[in-house]
Amino acid sequence: MSLVEHDPAHRLWLLRTPESTYAFRLDADDRPRHVHWGPPLTLAQATQVAARRNPADSSFDEPGDERQELPVEGGAFFGVAALAVRYEDGTSALEWRYTGHTATEDSLVVRLADRHYPLELSLHYRVRGDVVERWTSLRADEPVALLRTDSASWTLPRRDGARLTRTAGAWSAEYGVRRETLPVGETTLTSRRGVSSHQVDPWVMLDAGDATETAGEVWSTALAWSGSWRITVERTHTGRVTWSGGFGHENVTWTLRPGETWETPVFAGLYAADGFGGTSRRWHAYVREFVQPHPGELRPIVYNSWEATGWDVDERTETALADAAARLGAELFVMDDGWFGERTGDTAGLGDWTANEQRFPNGLRPLVDAVHAHGMKFGLWVEPEMVNPDSDLYRAHPDWVLHMANRSRTTLRNQLVLNFARPEVADWAHKWLDRLVGEHGVDYLKWDMNRAFTEAGWPGEDAGRVWVDHVRAVHAILDRLRADHPDLRIQGCAGGGGRTDLGILARTDEIWASDNTDAADRITIQHGYGQIYPAGTMSAWVTDSPNPTTGREAPLSFRFHVAMAGVLGLGGDLPRWSTRELDEAASLVALYKEIRPVVQHGELYRLADPATSALTAVQYVLDREVVVILWRRPTEFARPFTPPRLAGLDPAGRYQDRDGVVHDGAVLLSHGLGVELPGSGYASAVVRLTRV
Repeated sequence: MSLVEHDPAHRLWLLRTPESTYAFRLDADDRPRHVHWGPPLTLAQATQVAARRNPADSSFDEPGDERQELPVEGGAFFGVAALAVRYEDGTSALEWRYTGHTATEDSLVVRLADRHYPLELSLHYRVRGDVVERWTSLRADEPVALLRTDSASWTLPRRDGARLTRTAGAWSAEYGVRRETLPVGETTLTSRRGVSSHQVDPWVMLDAGDATETAGEVWSTALAWSGSWRITVERTHTGRVTWSGGFGHENVTWTLRPGETWETPVFAGLYAADGFGGTSRRWHAYVREFVQPHPGELRPIVYNSWEATGWDVDERTETALADAAARLGAELFVMDDGWFGERTGDTAGLGDWTANEQRFPNGLRPLVDAVHAHGMKFGLWVEPEMVNPDSDLYRAHPDWVLHMANRSRTTLRNQLVLNFARPEVADWAHKWLDRLVGEHGVDYLKWDMNRAFTEAGWPGEDAGRVWVDHVRAVHAILDRLRADHPDLRIQGCAGGGGRTDLGILARTDEIWASDNTDAADRITIQHGYGQIYPAGTMSAWVTDSPNPTTGREAPLSFRFHVAMAGVLGLGGDLPRWSTRELDEAASLVALYKEIRPVVQHGELYRLADPATSALTAVQYVLDREVVVILWRRPTEFARPFTPPRLAGLDPAGRYQDRDGVVHDGAVLLSHGLGVELPGSGYASAVVRLTRV
């Protein structure tokens, strides 16, 4: 059955997912109007919804109750314009003329043209599992100033309340979940930093204020864009809730050139009727099936040398660390910053991507060969988008960085941003990356990006386009590298989780979620990451105690159990670990390899909220296998805690743990697991169950 239906008589289109429908129509003036997004409706039922009308109350409000499918200036509209343009004669209002549509089994394009000016708009829709992907494209035959070009706008059905869920955070404190009553007015979430940002992720969830982890309607959208972005949520005094989002931010404009097609990134939407947990599991399934490059793979256990060496890397030290990592069971060895140019700190060398001759007198190949001899893959840290002013590259090409005429060049972390919107800069970056991977047998790149945009200009060019074209170039380089080196795997990183979005996940295999490896903090960070993104994309390291960032001490098993909730990695100074710690680490690595398929590919259930419970637990289910990971942070001595009730099990099923004890599914669902966590400090456990 086709997932796209059309009713020509009512000028209405309907898109169908397994558990929802989305519908919109054209009015008498060819303006697209939203009709329905939510529980399943037939095409005939959607036409009944479209027939409803509310009269205008006054000349100060827009008439009727239907919102525009992609709001634009013109007529009696007073909300947020998702598409805002200015023609050369100063006109900014838009009036549409329908020119046709194209539909396939799972996609739809509706084409419109301005009634007077040579501007064409296409509204794109595609059904992917439970998700409706939307984006727009524009084409003009004369120059048009683009003031805002959002990918899509969304409308919440009328409900008695409205609540917004989003993230708030900072470097080393990413993905903090916030659920707040949506105020009347406009609420804007944005990044003006050139990346999707540590401060807020480019996704939102809306509900009526009554949804829980396990029940209730939730409408959510996520933007596939790795640069600056903006989502504006509007709640009117009458209770209507709409939101619009796309790339760019206020005061950044660009020009659509004659004959050029301007295409926005995907802004994907998902409706779920089973709460925030069901919403997350559907997003995870979508990312695995339609976004990730290699979703069927198991992500390897990485050892990264940064915590052990800092800037002091050389062939002898890295080879010794590779030996130690191999003994613990690591499958991928990554050498971090400090291997190239005059890079003995963060003040020099960035941009000079050849191995330091004093540290690696025979180049990188001996180290790569030593790592491969252990049966491990070899990876390198790179930061292609950045340059130190103290570098051969900058001295040769000072014009290659983002800058503005007659303005200072702000350095952050002693570095400037290369302007990848310049074709010659993007070409230079691709060539050295391609050579680095091909000539040295590099299996994995940790692609980092450690500062926000400042003075984001390009003298003599359309500076507004830099914000978009730089990111497009990054995406294109990643796409090209992967095509030319099919076995290459890439981790996305921006000082931790500063570039986490569906756009970068389409081009990388995992995300370095945070520079903060403190296990206690990581519980909250990982809780927020998993709202949209699956565990199999979340890199998490076990590092030293006291933690190098926070100074907090925690048992080795607790640190491992927290990191096991994603893609386990090792980042400690292994030569300083005791024999007992090394033996325990090896056994925990072996345990993770056994549960890894369930954690990375299974369905995730959050059994407790770290914001409200000292005892937190997550559960993964894959076929007949179940893994539950529990963590308790310090609490009052002998303070009782509620055993987490399991989820996603068959009440009539029976589940056996590794001690041979058989548990009834109904008991696990209603009374939870009886796990003993002695004492009052950090404690944790991993429970494995198999349906029998």
